[in-house]
Amino acid sequence: MVYHKESNDNKLTCLLCSYYCDLKDGQIGVCGVNKHVGDKIECLVYGHISAFNIDPIEKKPLYHFLPKSKSLSLGTVGCNFHCNFCQNHGISQEKKIDKSNFTSPKRVVDIAREKKCASISYTYNEPTIFYPFAKDIAVEAKKYGIKSIFVSNGFESSEVIDDMKGVIDAIDVDLKSFDEKYYKTKLGGNLNQVLNNLIHLQKNGIWIEITTLIVPTKNDSTEELTKIVKWIKENLGVNVPWHISAFHPDYKELNLPRTSFESLKLAHDIAKAEGLKYVYIGNIGYENNTLCPNCEESMISREYFNVKSYSLKNDTCSNCHTKIDGIFWKN
Repeated sequence: MVYHKESNDNKLTCLLCSYYCDLKDGQIGVCGVNKHVGDKIECLVYGHISAFNIDPIEKKPLYHFLPKSKSLSLGTVGCNFHCNFCQNHGISQEKKIDKSNFTSPKRVVDIAREKKCASISYTYNEPTIFYPFAKDIAVEAKKYGIKSIFVSNGFESSEVIDDMKGVIDAIDVDLKSFDEKYYKTKLGGNLNQVLNNLIHLQKNGIWIEITTLIVPTKNDSTEELTKIVKWIKENLGVNVPWHISAFHPDYKELNLPRTSFESLKLAHDIAKAEGLKYVYIGNIGYENNTLCPNCEESMISREYFNVKSYSLKNDTCSNCHTKIDGIFWKN
């Protein structure tokens, strides 16, 4: 994929995210890390990793994608959003790039193989802004059967989403609100584009799970939660897992209280009443079990990010043989 196109007045349009920044020579985009240099857009963070960890896949969070496996997680710096509550703001809002170390895509994959990771996750900051690096890693990883995962705000360009097909295997998208004004003024991007991108990602065969951080007074009303649930149901279907995550004070939102369990339970109950099959409460140590949607037998039990029991037979309920939606281990 070519990550730019020519524009007017000797500008280049960056094709990595839906901002489509129109850049003069020497100018850097909204993300702070993609720059018009000569005849191309250069990804300044290519190979420059700011965070590198081995996580359980459940931490992404992905509950229906290779449960119990390890994922090599990495990020760079920069972001195309500016969320006031960002828990990774030291990375996402950082514009200074440490170029003292370079890690090649092959080396990343070698580490994943050495550590017996089933996947590589592009996370901590928005991965679409370093897609050239992520793609090269993902292509190399496929040679060894290692999957690739995006943890994203969902503001990819349509060009990147099409290029992700067959390259990126799964994505957890933060659907942060259902208020267009709040998106534009407090987060970045715009709500409608994120919604359109979710539909586009699903059509391209990428496994989707959605996370909503419930922020007190910002997106926790019954009305807004109901709108989110109804949209998921009507546009993506009831089989898409929804993770309801608890907020804690961070970055510029230090005066808000932590999300109460009652608020999380409200969102959970709204989703279940609307028929979503897989709804999970996160960030508070709540036991999250994957239940068979037919007989309600527990197929996977979890505590925090640990899988305590696992009784799926391939991708079916061991009790009534109903198919459980997701990508699971064959056994």
